[in-house]
Amino acid sequence: MSELDEVLQALTVEGEELDRVVAGLQPSQWDLPTPAPGWTIANQIGHLTFIFSLARTAASDAETFKTLVAGAEKDFNGAVNAALGLFANDTIESLLAKWRGERKDVVDALAAVPAGQVVPWLVNPLPPIILACAGIMEQFAHGQDILDTLGIERTFTDRIKHLVVFAVLTRDFGYQARGLTPPAEEFRFELVAPSGELWAFGPEDASQRITGPAADFCLLATRRRHRDDLAIVATGDVADLWLDIAQCYRGPAGEGRRPGQFAAARV
Repeated sequence: MSELDEVLQALTVEGEELDRVVAGLQPSQWDLPTPAPGWTIANQIGHLTFIFSLARTAASDAETFKTLVAGAEKDFNGAVNAALGLFANDTIESLLAKWRGERKDVVDALAAVPAGQVVPWLVNPLPPIILACAGIMEQFAHGQDILDTLGIERTFTDRIKHLVVFAVLTRDFGYQARGLTPPAEEFRFELVAPSGELWAFGPEDASQRITGPAADFCLLATRRRHRDDLAIVATGDVADLWLDIAQCYRGPAGEGRRPGQFAAARV
């Protein structure tokens, strides 16, 4: 199995797991507010459907993609929120069908990209494997909002390595979102996988270091948990600041989450 196939398989399985959660919901539960202000569970699934549709179009029809996103870089957050209106009149059955279709189609489209070819994206063209990792990030983050709404504890697997890699590669997004200059100094990341394996990235002798559970790192980088609620440790002042601003997605940081926000009992 190629590296791309491995990432696409993880994207598929993660989507199927989230699908099993939402497929059994009562119609009224789709309107429940999630921790993302103003977003319901239906909005979360609508957003994922939109993002996967964009990625599928980018991988299969570059010219149409460029037309779709023209101007979005000037108001990225506005474009994302406006896209939610695309699904406002859908029934739950229709929304589920669209999301399932786009999940399958984006995997097929990314798998079909010729070797060595990049895919146009919102700021810079990306290799299909990185765009697939971005899809895993989106599904993880918005899936976490849904799980938190329903009070369901997530079971982490080593599939999150693809998100970890993506978050390491996008270390500077948090600085860019706030108009800050990213540090030139590289970080060392040493993260413990759910299986107990150590995942390490960056120079071994780096003075700025991030250590802790990989699952916590993913929750931090997607801004689904406050740093105070995670076992992530920073060594060095620059790395410590990064824990406050870490995000692995472009655009505004959003409100993030409050310390202790999810301390209630889980099911």
